[in-house]
Amino acid sequence: MKKTLRRISECTIKGLLTLSGGVTSFVILLIVIFLFREGFGLFKSSAVEKGYVLCINAANPVEELHSAEIKKIFDSEITNWQTLGGDDEEIMLFRFDEIFSLYSDEELGDNYVLLPEKLGEIIAQNPGIIAFLPEKYLPANNISVQVLPSENISANDFFTGREWIPTATPSPQFGVLPLILGTLWVSIFAILIALPLGLGVAVYMSELSGEKTRKLLKPAIELLAGIPSVVYGFFGLVVLVPFLQKALDLPVGETAFAGSIILAIMALPTIITLAEDAMRNTPKAMREASLALGATHWQTIYRVIIPYAASGITAAVVLGIGRAIGETMAVLMVTGNAAVMPHSLFEPVRTIPATIAAELGEAPTGGTHYQALFLLGCILFVITMIISVSAELISKKQQNKGL
Repeated sequence: MKKTLRRISECTIKGLLTLSGGVTSFVILLIVIFLFREGFGLFKSSAVEKGYVLCINAANPVEELHSAEIKKIFDSEITNWQTLGGDDEEIMLFRFDEIFSLYSDEELGDNYVLLPEKLGEIIAQNPGIIAFLPEKYLPANNISVQVLPSENISANDFFTGREWIPTATPSPQFGVLPLILGTLWVSIFAILIALPLGLGVAVYMSELSGEKTRKLLKPAIELLAGIPSVVYGFFGLVVLVPFLQKALDLPVGETAFAGSIILAIMALPTIITLAEDAMRNTPKAMREASLALGATHWQTIYRVIIPYAASGITAAVVLGIGRAIGETMAVLMVTGNAAVMPHSLFEPVRTIPATIAAELGEAPTGGTHYQALFLLGCILFVITMIISVSAELISKKQQNKGL
């Protein structure tokens, strides 16, 4: 009877654990599918603001405009149609609300029923015009009005674009290159700072410090990992940013360098704790064998202990990089949050997580801005996955060498 109950209990626990693992995996899969489905919907969206169209005079030979060209036209960077392959004609910008300064309410009629007709007249009278109009007021049956075809946002524009201006009208700019470079710029330099310091402290705690010192340092370092990121952000904003601005004579202290230092401080507890645990797990027999063969203490550390603990150290580095790449609030507070191409560590930048955190609350659900932010999440997911897979391959290679 007892054996039967034990078997039933073991089968039940096994079934619950299997169910738990299956449900968890299924939920993760659904999250990933949802993330990519929402993100890649951006490439089905029009480059022109939803619900609006661009109209030109039918005599204008220009047949289509790209997103970047539209922005330059409405920013007055391009002022002549000849630049775009048209006639030598000055470009005349016309936005929908300008019609109310040209006609009175009586001329437009009740509820503006004559708006399409009046808009058609304006476009027909100006050969160089480009009009940004609501689609519902589009002049109908007017042979003098040509609607420019609206192309979809392309992957090339998104991944190689150098401008992130999601609120630009009439054509929002979703160039993600500054955000990707800003993320990598800050994260890579954070790891370059944190890695040698973290490994140095881990070696000291594992191999050189006394037991009392280790018992004092270990909880203190682990406590640092539990401090909220916003606290690190406040520290960086109040202490580090003004110090860097004065010490380095910078125009502003909110720079990629400030973000790298804060991220390095935040990644240190993870790197130190995991690397130190991996080193302490080196078998005592290996240490003694190395010393017995005439190796010094330092030779034992870097030729025996560190190679043996390479897998754990690699895991520590990967988790440290993951903390750096995925950090949001602290980076948002100290990097200047400027979506520009980074040329130096001492300039403001913006990272992908900071962009998502700052803009998702303002993006209309289902709109192009909303989809673009989800696509940023996809990029962050892919970067993290590449780092994790690379670390796993490196770890296996090191293990095979050890065998």
